[in-house]
Amino acid sequence: MTDLTQTTILITGASSGIGEATARELAGTGARLFLGARRTDRLARLAEELGDNVAWHALDVVDADGFEAFAAAALARFGRVDALVNNAGVMPLAPLAALKRTEWKRMIDVNIHGVLNGMAAVLPHFVAQGSGHVINVASIGAHLVLPTAAVYCATKHAVRAITEGLRLEHDTIRATLISPGVVATELGHDITDPAVAEALIEWRKQSLTPDAIARAVRFALEQPAGVDINEIIVRPTSAGM
Repeated sequence: MTDLTQTTILITGASSGIGEATARELAGTGARLFLGARRTDRLARLAEELGDNVAWHALDVVDADGFEAFAAAALARFGRVDALVNNAGVMPLAPLAALKRTEWKRMIDVNIHGVLNGMAAVLPHFVAQGSGHVINVASIGAHLVLPTAAVYCATKHAVRAITEGLRLEHDTIRATLISPGVVATELGHDITDPAVAEALIEWRKQSLTPDAIARAVRFALEQPAGVDINEIIVRPTSAGM
């Protein structure tokens, strides 16, 4: 397995859930971590807890210029960028007939454009240095479609296609898609449909904890340079999703 010491890894959505768990998992490897999220108070506390190899910068993944600044700050802080974990996402589920147009747009902006903005911010560096690794956190929704989740699943299908496209276009850049099943996180806190919000509570009665996904991220990162883990699906043993 590859030693991650002195490897610089960017993590989005790092203020909670899978992003925070990934930071905690990787902090013990010697990797240099650069954390991004909108809730900077949480980032500051996490970075202070995890030590000198962890830094942070405010990040809204929808803001392309802001993502460029985030990557530039990581480069200035650590001298190089080796991997990006595109983890930030939103999931305001609702039936299509509810016509939640604002929520549809938000999912498309964060879940698709946010991933593309991250890739655009690091790809020039990866191409120039002849190496790099993009890990896109999708969902089991990248493989199926569920009632109330049509738009969300569409965004995750898109992330799956984008990740595969990156893999096919570059021989020196690794691309990994990680598709979690139901995980106990804040994802879905913005659901405005009461019935769907109640259903999510039921779904999460059998769920993974975020550290399960963090271990999958670490597994993909630690492979030798010539090994690209293209996709990992992680689901609870006791549940269908």
